[in-house]
Amino acid sequence: MTQWKYCIFPLGAILIWAGNMVVSKASAGLIAPEAISFYRWLLAAVLMSPFLLKPVWQARAVYLHYWKQVCVLALLGMVLYQSLAYFAAATSTATSMGVIASLLPLLTVLFSAVLMKEITTVGMLFGGILSLYGILILISSGHPGILLEHGVAYGDLLMLMASMSYSLYGVLLRKWALPIPVWHLLYLQIILAVVMLLPGFIMGQHSPVTMANLPLLLYAGIAASIGSQILWMRSVAYWGASRSSMFMNLMPIFTVIIAVVTLGESVHWFHVVGGGITLTGVLIAQLLKKQIVFKRT
Repeated sequence: MTQWKYCIFPLGAILIWAGNMVVSKASAGLIAPEAISFYRWLLAAVLMSPFLLKPVWQARAVYLHYWKQVCVLALLGMVLYQSLAYFAAATSTATSMGVIASLLPLLTVLFSAVLMKEITTVGMLFGGILSLYGILILISSGHPGILLEHGVAYGDLLMLMASMSYSLYGVLLRKWALPIPVWHLLYLQIILAVVMLLPGFIMGQHSPVTMANLPLLLYAGIAASIGSQILWMRSVAYWGASRSSMFMNLMPIFTVIIAVVTLGESVHWFHVVGGGITLTGVLIAQLLKKQIVFKRT
């Protein structure tokens, strides 16, 4: 039972991300995606610099040995995932974004199997399949066959790409296990994200910071950029990429609740059924730990 206290890491991160899905949707029309992407990481960098700039600079000779890996992590976890999510918000709902983000467990298991040769458990396999079915019910409003006829919305496709990016980020974070303190690694990624996002910010739409979008920016820059990231990195360090990502199935449930309260979105039967099936998949994935062994013939 002691290990379950460490659930606070993935659950805390996912709760913040669920709120950020709603923030992303609320920001559409108030601030350009390229602007909020840049501002949020710039704010995070400014807030963290007084505490981390000096120690990170002093250890620069050591960290330079891993600059390629840190650049890849920053690109996948900070730049692509967050930017694509903001662009997706223009044509997708907060609920749909949360649902699609729940595909992270399946994507992470796939990447882990390829890159880390991880053994899949019975819980991960059947829990993942069950969760995917719940996600399909949510996306299709209770009619999965509609997806074959009408396809997926553009915003949903962007969110899928974002989810693929972050699942790969989690796997590489675990695979490389860089000998860099967690806070230092986060700070380095944020600094690099600011540099990578600067060209798009300069050439893209210019959105001033206003009283209307300032609260959204503060949430994205502090809670979502710093708090969630440190929680997630600690989750990956303790649980591993695959087991941590299984908690992502809770994303649609958290997102729907927050969206209903803050945006007034309605809850329909397919939200309840799909969310329930998804939650069941999470529990199965965590409780059934028997490994799947493929026998050679």
